Amino acid sequence: MLRRCLAAGALALVAGTFAANADPIPAEEFAQFPYVSSVSMSLEGDMLVGVVADPSKDGKARAAAYWDLSGPIDTSKPLVPTAITPTSGKSMFFAAAALKDKKSLWFTVQPYIGALMGCGEGKDTGSTKKYLQKAYMGNEKITKIDDLPDGRAEIGANKAMLRCFELVGETSIASLLPLDPTKVIIARQSTKNGTSYFEHDLSNSHEKFLYKASDTESIVIDDRDGSQIARVKLEFEDGAWRQIIRLLDPQTGEFVREEPLTTEVENRYVMDVAGRQNGTGKYFIFTDKFSDKTEVFLYDPATHTFSDQPVLAHPDYDVGGIIFSNRAKDFGEVLGFSYEGPVSTTYWIDPEMKSIQEGLDAAFPGKEVSLSSYNADRSRVLFVVQAADMPPAWFLLVDKSKVAAIGSLRPWIDQKSLGKGEFIHYAARDGLEIPAFVTFPAGWKDGDKARGAIVLPHGGPWARDDGGWDDSGWTQYFASRDYIVLQPQYRGSSGWGHKLWLAGDGEWGQKMQDDNDDAAAWLVSQGYVDADKIAIHGYSYGGFAAIAASVRPNSPFQCAVAGAGVSNLTKLGHNWGESRIARIIQGHTVDGMDPMQNTDKVNIPIMLYHGDYDVRVPIFNSRDFYNAIKNKEPESEFFVMQQMGHQGNKWLPEHKLQMLTEMDKFLTTTCGM
Repeated sequence: MLRRCLAAGALALVAGTFAANADPIPAEEFAQFPYVSSVSMSLEGDMLVGVVADPSKDGKARAAAYWDLSGPIDTSKPLVPTAITPTSGKSMFFAAAALKDKKSLWFTVQPYIGALMGCGEGKDTGSTKKYLQKAYMGNEKITKIDDLPDGRAEIGANKAMLRCFELVGETSIASLLPLDPTKVIIARQSTKNGTSYFEHDLSNSHEKFLYKASDTESIVIDDRDGSQIARVKLEFEDGAWRQIIRLLDPQTGEFVREEPLTTEVENRYVMDVAGRQNGTGKYFIFTDKFSDKTEVFLYDPATHTFSDQPVLAHPDYDVGGIIFSNRAKDFGEVLGFSYEGPVSTTYWIDPEMKSIQEGLDAAFPGKEVSLSSYNADRSRVLFVVQAADMPPAWFLLVDKSKVAAIGSLRPWIDQKSLGKGEFIHYAARDGLEIPAFVTFPAGWKDGDKARGAIVLPHGGPWARDDGGWDDSGWTQYFASRDYIVLQPQYRGSSGWGHKLWLAGDGEWGQKMQDDNDDAAAWLVSQGYVDADKIAIHGYSYGGFAAIAASVRPNSPFQCAVAGAGVSNLTKLGHNWGESRIARIIQGHTVDGMDPMQNTDKVNIPIMLYHGDYDVRVPIFNSRDFYNAIKNKEPESEFFVMQQMGHQGNKWLPEHKLQMLTEMDKFLTTTCGM
């Protein structure tokens, strides 16, 4: 069943055939597990791995999939997985990474109830409900997916440290070491013990401990040989937290503090080391210290100076990353860079990669085409195609001339029922320009008026939306029901420049909230919706914004929907964030209007939903707020989502189904939409 559906869905994308009707999209189509996700290709280009809906369980679980690319590839039909391996027990695959030497890394989550003893987010005493994240190594055709070594090679490891890592540790690939046929560098991060780095031999699973960073420190690794080239640490000195960067002196082998790279946390300048330039000893540095937008400069440690001008920049958007060559003949040369516009876009400097990108852009006009990975001779290029009105679909470019379909995230969705997205700006009441994304109902035309509108502030708040596919289902689910959905990039959002980012400090429920209200006013001013047909919905920080909206006077919203929202800023204090670094950098910015101190001012009904396995924003936030306002706004509702964690990889289909259907019911009945 899975393979037939994968093939049919991918073929439909190639042929461009879709269902004829444009009915509202059923909640189940957003709720069920994706058919294909997290697809990646090995360094050699001889295999793909990804997570799929498990065909042995009728798609009601997730499985690991492997595509063998070592032989000839028939591009006349969609590629079908060579092997599919189900998860076992209560664990769920949610992501995969193809490595090299036929090996792959697999990430799972599984529910847990027990004592944490201060390890990670959760209770210090007693029992905590949460999800544990694990990483496993898979062999060729994933006939085995085994535990990685637990890090006992680390000097000084003890039982308490190992237990803490077992409970809440995170494993990732710090470097693929592209020039080495079998070795990679693995990073293991534990809240109690910082991050440790190991050289892992894929051919025999042997590991060697390399080095360690504290819980306020990170290490920049040279992909050429795995050596450390920079150490970045938060240090408290002279009454302030500073980010201090030390670069390797190749003559002495010591790490030397670079004062021009030192920044005060309070100013929150971006200052990141991206790597070294070939042949010069200079470093590529990301920074917004000299401009509102993040740019890339060269930094010379010999003279302790930046280049006069940025070497990579965009006039309107932050530079998001540099793409370096990982093949032997031009290793470390800059192939291109990405910039964070309405969607993340790559500007290719390398002529061959630029030609491939332009050819694929022409083949998929109006869509976002991202080159995900490619082998040394570019005979295999994995790419993703998506848009606001198209779920991501994966394809393989073969020999620079033929394309094979792999599969789509949600091939069953009728794309005729999906609304178009648009990137806009609107002026806040104090004149600040706010970027935003608007999703219109399918078939929308100028002069139409929507059934209603939903203002949807993102979580974070140090995050942002983009103009691609929204897999939460929130935008398109409601657009298919004739709502307009507007996603404001309110002050405090990151990724839109330094000024907008800092403008949110200490403004929770205040100026940040004004931006959401002003988004509603903009919708009315454009004639898109009547003023009495607007709601607000958000999750995490967006949930806070929805809760705050319910107690602010003169609300432009008729109702609010809050998922996993913070309601009590006093309790939150400086504990915001998943790590000590996050609390140091972000904690002091969390201040403003506290909804729990203003429950007597509630003036619109609110629906709250919250997972009981959420440790990022504990469920007491929703429960306490509901108990305080339920008699004042008796139409308000509160739903406990059983065994749901905070992030989307800890959501089950039944969670998404419940949140979508209950929101729809609340908006239609209680909110009068």
